[in-house]
Amino acid sequence: MKAWKHFCTINHHKMLVMKGCFKVGLYRQGLLHDLSKYSPTEFLVGCKYFQGNMSPNNAEREDKGYSAAWLHHKGRNKHHYEYWIDYSMQALPGGMAPVPMPDKYIAEMIMDRIAASKVYMGGEYTDRSPLDYYYQGTDRAPIHPETKAKLLYVLEMLAEEGEEKTFRFIKEELVQHKRCMDWHQLEKAE
Repeated sequence: MKAWKHFCTINHHKMLVMKGCFKVGLYRQGLLHDLSKYSPTEFLVGCKYFQGNMSPNNAEREDKGYSAAWLHHKGRNKHHYEYWIDYSMQALPGGMAPVPMPDKYIAEMIMDRIAASKVYMGGEYTDRSPLDYYYQGTDRAPIHPETKAKLLYVLEMLAEEGEEKTFRFIKEELVQHKRCMDWHQLEKAE
């Protein structure tokens, strides 16, 4: 039964991300989003640790001290900021540092956060939920300042202006680059 519920949950999540990606013009990313979740490495962990109200990766992490499924997932999906961490020439020898995410993956990351919030929160979801989730943990995460500024700007827009205006902005600014937004000003304001 847990396997079926997990399968339905990841399908629901994937469909929500796909719909959001399609609205902003990311058709390929919408179709290919999170396919690694169907691999044995991720799917079997999801079935074992399924709870319905949070990621099974958190339960695996609590049980084992790490999540093998998450390590597999983040290394294969460019819409996660953790994918964009590399060895740095400026950091301490052998140090790791975040690098800027391409805008199309920032857009997909936002769709992913919206969908995850809707799936796990159900009827409690509001347009502010993805921003609240950001402040619960991502705010301290190793995200490149430019990526962080863009993510936070868009999540705040979603919280204040709603999906329709935010999705239009994502399409025009992050996908089509129609506007001339000075993101470096936002980065300095952080």
